[in-house]
Amino acid sequence: MDIQSRKNKKTNQRGFNCTMNKEISVAFINPKVKQEWEALKEGKFEDKQLYKFIDRAIDDLKANPTCGIKIPKSLWPKEYVQKYGITNLWKYDLPNAWRLIYTIESDEVRIANIILEWFDHKEYEKRFKY
Repeated sequence: MDIQSRKNKKTNQRGFNCTMNKEISVAFINPKVKQEWEALKEGKFEDKQLYKFIDRAIDDLKANPTCGIKIPKSLWPKEYVQKYGITNLWKYDLPNAWRLIYTIESDEVRIANIILEWFDHKEYEKRFKY
């Protein structure tokens, strides 16, 4: 996984920065997904726009890993569970009805948001059988 990270900082009562114990990072589930995202940057106008939407989502996820909408387990595609062994699933609504799907993993020192994929609303409905 390729990881982009940042330390989550808060200001204490006296105005001094203090670092929380956990580092927050964003990664792609595999190199292919990261390459697809990077390729958007060089694509046509709509692709470049989608690249910017996802880039903004990455910034938002670094600031707040749970800023998306938690998807109930009963709606998880079996493919995600079988292929990735997920224990939670989140949706981040992008502009123009695009959806970014991610999961969160954490341990004592780190929170990792892992991007699984993104798609337009029509593909999202197919994947989640709406």
